[in-house]
Amino acid sequence: MDDERRAFLDDLLATPSPSGFETAAQRVWTDYVDAFADRVDIDAYGNAAAVYEGDPDAPTVAVTGHADEIGFIVRDVLDEGFLRIARIGGADRTVSKGQHVTVHAEEPVQGVIGQTAIHLRDGGDDEYEDVAGQFVDIGVDDAEEARDRVEIGDPVTFSTGVRDLAGDRLAARGVDNRAGAWAAAEGLRRATEADVDATVYAVSTVQEEVGLRGAQMVGVDLEDVDAFVAVDVTHATDNPDVDRERRGPIELGAGPVIGRGSANHPVLVDLARDAAATADVDVQLQAAGTRTGTDADAFYTVRGGTPALNVSIPNRYMHTPVEVIDATDLDGVADLLAAIGAAAGDVEPGPEPFAVDV
Repeated sequence: MDDERRAFLDDLLATPSPSGFETAAQRVWTDYVDAFADRVDIDAYGNAAAVYEGDPDAPTVAVTGHADEIGFIVRDVLDEGFLRIARIGGADRTVSKGQHVTVHAEEPVQGVIGQTAIHLRDGGDDEYEDVAGQFVDIGVDDAEEARDRVEIGDPVTFSTGVRDLAGDRLAARGVDNRAGAWAAAEGLRRATEADVDATVYAVSTVQEEVGLRGAQMVGVDLEDVDAFVAVDVTHATDNPDVDRERRGPIELGAGPVIGRGSANHPVLVDLARDAAATADVDVQLQAAGTRTGTDADAFYTVRGGTPALNVSIPNRYMHTPVEVIDATDLDGVADLLAAIGAAAGDVEPGPEPFAVDV
């Protein structure tokens, strides 16, 4: 990954974007794609779509990632000035206590999620408390001081930043799924540079973590799209505390992951695998017997059924402040998306160019 691409990734990962509060991250994304897209559109809720206009007779493909991350929201201010919080999305109660957080008020407010010292806890008191019972300490003495700084409904995120690990690996919060939004933007840029025949959209959706809401909006709005490729993270299963027999053999550094089953349209699966072989991109396969758990689940049911595919980035420690990915996998996803765009341009045009032949 070159310096310009890495700077874009770092900017995305450093920009807080809890579900429902994605504006700042979407601004980073749109500023980047505006340099090479033919057009960039943003809807009322902040879903952003950039398009490269290909041959009007060729199919149209949308490659997507979601901009939002999990987090918390201020739900109450206690008399002593502590803040009660609730979840935004699937925040993990087992990793939140003792963490630095930022309350995104009118001006950012720093705080910590309190954790009683081990010396003051009974031996049997090590159960993980639910998020509703946890609190943020912003250092004030009473509710009046707290309310001068924050309001009910202000979002809260962990304060961890991007850290480089060995080789091409990095750790950050919110990799799920601003890494996917990065890949969608980069896939579009590389498809544009390759001058593919297909029309290609790159889309950064909102509110995936609270129910695929942005994808439901986009799936209806982009009426001319023949196929959606949703990029998200998936669980890498190569760390010691994961039972491989339960999770499947997904490894960091072994390439993008192509889903099979459920929302994953078989014609698109085959097209993606062929495109990967043509572009010399190593890929892994993952089974999705019931659902993918990604925006693909929303895209494929809109407008009477639109072919969709889930492509994933291997990710360790999902929904924690220290998610770990390999940048070579991320680059591989962007290359794969561009290759899918090129392959789509070779598909025979028609009313349903990716339909199953039965």
